[in-house]
Amino acid sequence: MTIRLATWNINSVRHREEAVLRFLREENPDVLCLQETKTPVEKFPLEGLHALGYRHVAVRGEKAYNGVAILSRLPLEELPHRDFCTRGDARHVAARLPSGTVVHNLYIPAGGDLPDPALNPKFAHKLDFLAELRAWGAEAPPERAILVGDLNVAPREDDVWSHKQLLRIVSHTPVEVEAFTAAQAAGGWVDVTRAHIPDGRLYSWWSYRAPDWQVADKGRRLDHIWATPDLAERSGASRIARHVRGWETPSDHVPVIAEFEA
Repeated sequence: MTIRLATWNINSVRHREEAVLRFLREENPDVLCLQETKTPVEKFPLEGLHALGYRHVAVRGEKAYNGVAILSRLPLEELPHRDFCTRGDARHVAARLPSGTVVHNLYIPAGGDLPDPALNPKFAHKLDFLAELRAWGAEAPPERAILVGDLNVAPREDDVWSHKQLLRIVSHTPVEVEAFTAAQAAGGWVDVTRAHIPDGRLYSWWSYRAPDWQVADKGRRLDHIWATPDLAERSGASRIARHVRGWETPSDHVPVIAEFEA
């Protein structure tokens, strides 16, 4: 069975509910994973989703911050979430599809502006989160699993608009990239997007500060789809829905999409 999956940092699902519904109507993914939903579970907007056939949801949320959700046309078995860094943040949700495939949806901390863990607690939190992700993968190597989300690291030189200029900018610093790639390797995860689009600049985020994001094109690839090798080898049709950044009142992120025989 081919499953079409997308991941998107929506930057407030209640504020951008119409954008979510438009994306679902136009792209028809079987599963959509959202991050930074910024709403308590009881206020998550479900009516429009149900009307489009997305009647199966696994949601974790909190007021004004964080929040992750898995929306699906297919039945979901919600699984226990992991409390990264024991903060109680709504940054991980997991569910099992009817085929047995497990989907993990993560929102990794952005890390603030100063890439120094001694001076910036937010950056220290990010590094601790990545270290725990690495340890998790090493302790219990995943099988038949997909991990997606706003992972807040652009690991490759062509995942940013200027490798040289961003080496000291949070999301592309060497210490983050090293921690990120170590976490990926520990879990045996395959970067599905780059497996299918190996060459060239590729972005999923553009700052709100840019007066004309499309002309300046100073983007970063912060949103990722990983899979265990057994699923990665049966994946395809990866792409980034760049055009969504041009919609009215957009998120600063755009959806990343892949298909799996899952």
